[in-house]
Amino acid sequence: MTAHVLDNPALASLTGPHAHFAERSGRVLRYPVDVSPWLALPDEPDAQDWADVAALAGPGAEVLLPGFGGELPEGWEITFHMEGVQFVDDGLAAAPEPEAVLLGPADVPEILDLISRTQPGPFERRTVELGTYLGIRRDGALIAMAGERLHPPGWTEISAVCTDPAFRGEGLATRLIRAVAHGIRERGETPFLHTGAGNTNAIRLYESLGFRLRRTVAFLAVRVPERPAALVP
Repeated sequence: MTAHVLDNPALASLTGPHAHFAERSGRVLRYPVDVSPWLALPDEPDAQDWADVAALAGPGAEVLLPGFGGELPEGWEITFHMEGVQFVDDGLAAAPEPEAVLLGPADVPEILDLISRTQPGPFERRTVELGTYLGIRRDGALIAMAGERLHPPGWTEISAVCTDPAFRGEGLATRLIRAVAHGIRERGETPFLHTGAGNTNAIRLYESLGFRLRRTVAFLAVRVPERPAALVP
């Protein structure tokens, strides 16, 4: 049975529309660390693949392995584990948002400040290069945003959905999700997204907007062993 591109979306992105970002060692690919911390393993990694992870990241480094559910080699340490869910568009009412503004490199300091206060997930200095990011401003200040992250062929992930706590309850996240989805649909692609399995408020919102649960997924961070002898089991 052929795997779906959303079963390993980081790999599908880095071998597809995001190939120009890819840093590679053997069959292992990753984004530049100032773009995204996500690293892509082949579907069934072997000892050489883990050695290539170590070669890319370096001894003692922490790497994020989205969706990995296999066994780690001896000496590798799990530093973070969270159960998550993957949702796909199943009738979302996408629409442009008149109040939304396009965000770019000049907005990164404000973006990072909003991210630090709302914690929607990893966001680095160059993450804005992954796709379209839209924001809403009030009195010049960025108060809400959403954008595009992973980009498997035919699909685009909606990510970094966040709202300043002082402005929650106004439906800003809903408006931005619909606006980002509208841009994705205009390209002939389908929106999808991830969130934590315990994030009931986000899950309720996504389901109400027309997203359907596709699968559960683990978000994992692991530490590369310090000693080279431990890299290959």
